[in-house]
Amino acid sequence: MMLPLDSPGTDPDKIAFMMAESGEQVSFGQLEQRANQVARVLRECGVAPGEHVALLMNNSRRFLEACFGMDRAGVYYTTISTRLTAAEVAHIVADCGAKVLLISCDVACVDAQFLDQLPAQLQCFEVDLSLSDLPSWTQRVDQANDLPQDDPLQGLDMLYSSGTTGRPKGVKWPMQRQRAGGRTMLVNLLQPLFGYGPDCRYLSPAPLYHAAPLRHSMTVIKLGGMVMVMESFDAQRALALIQNHRLTHSQWVPTMFVRILKLPTKLREQFDVSTMKVAVHAAAPCPIEVKLRMMDWWGPILTEYYAGTENNGFCSITPQEWLLHQGSVGRATQGQLHICDEDGQELPAGESGLVYFSDGPTFSYHNDTERTAHTRNAQGWTTLGDIGRMDQDGYLYLLDRRDFMIISGGVNIYPQEAENILIGHPKVMDVAVVGVPNEDFGEEVRAVVQLVDPQDAGPALAQELIDYCRSHLASFKCPRSVDFDPQLPRHPTGKLYKKQLRDRYWLL
Repeated sequence: MMLPLDSPGTDPDKIAFMMAESGEQVSFGQLEQRANQVARVLRECGVAPGEHVALLMNNSRRFLEACFGMDRAGVYYTTISTRLTAAEVAHIVADCGAKVLLISCDVACVDAQFLDQLPAQLQCFEVDLSLSDLPSWTQRVDQANDLPQDDPLQGLDMLYSSGTTGRPKGVKWPMQRQRAGGRTMLVNLLQPLFGYGPDCRYLSPAPLYHAAPLRHSMTVIKLGGMVMVMESFDAQRALALIQNHRLTHSQWVPTMFVRILKLPTKLREQFDVSTMKVAVHAAAPCPIEVKLRMMDWWGPILTEYYAGTENNGFCSITPQEWLLHQGSVGRATQGQLHICDEDGQELPAGESGLVYFSDGPTFSYHNDTERTAHTRNAQGWTTLGDIGRMDQDGYLYLLDRRDFMIISGGVNIYPQEAENILIGHPKVMDVAVVGVPNEDFGEEVRAVVQLVDPQDAGPALAQELIDYCRSHLASFKCPRSVDFDPQLPRHPTGKLYKKQLRDRYWLL
């Protein structure tokens, strides 16, 4: 039995993961058998080591079972966002060169015309018996031999960026030909930082097709822990799961914290979350006030990190460190951190610029040498396009994405500053600050606000929000106008599709 890594004597009946809504449980013994079957089916389908497989699936037991099988078949596996259009999915499938695609038919873009947009040579399987014209993946795997292959090889994910600033990019790491079941770079990185191990009971509230939920969930299971997978995020349900299943670890994005804190105080405080030892959060910087409120409630257990799907570097910060460096996302724990100007030249501590890493893992963007080259400076250091500053002690403070910076009258404005203020207003559920056209200044600052109660929208509240922001921040950084939106276009992992919002004002 290859699972888990550090506990070879683990009881095969111990639960490896559980689905929150359906209640389905998969033991380590069952996962081992299913992974062997998946690996064998891929070989039968002619997928050789180093080739590609893709999944278009919502969170389910079959999702993780498939990934663990691919992880020992020596293939690249691409998990695709279920929020994409059929054309976007078709592009990713063609771009990664997938030989097999697994389809869950509860995905919105899957309809009668969907298959016509896919490459003709692609082998497609349905996971849940809804598309009668496709062979059943579940039946095919159920019938396969469940003994391990003689040469199980370590697979590797090749995930696509969320596309919040443009077309998704396939992030490709070099694949080392090694036997499956050993310690990987991710296991070695994440285990000591977050205390993952056989006693860990981990809550995964986000879509598994995204990098962090998938990688952390698989790492916890590989180390003998149990993962509770939410089919979809709900703030109250998440608190109930922590209480009822005595969960010890979890991973969040700041918007989830906001959703939890917006619950009525008496409701949220009735849940016992005392078993939670480590609450990891990432994907976007957390507003200071939000994090302080969470730690006042949960205690000093919030551990933050900064990294991208590319994993070219990694910063992390403990709750104790953060209280001394509020607003920081930590110091480099993988790679060496640098702040550089637009020409790639390093800047001194305290100055703002692009965040670069050196000496981190190597990556490239699949089939896109130009965009890969754009991430490198003359020294070979890599950047993901985030702007930040580093203090004298090496702690990084993120300011915003380079693509989202507003230039008004020649002055650089970072929207995140105003967003962090406005989200603290009791009537605001979500907010995005963007630059909109201005004849005199080129751009001006506008807030797009989703309210707790949409009926509060109106000129009076718009002015109240502007005044509220100006009471905390320099006026030139604050919105000059406010639009109300019933639902901001936010990825389930917490990332905002700000380009979509900005395009509303520029593509007229």
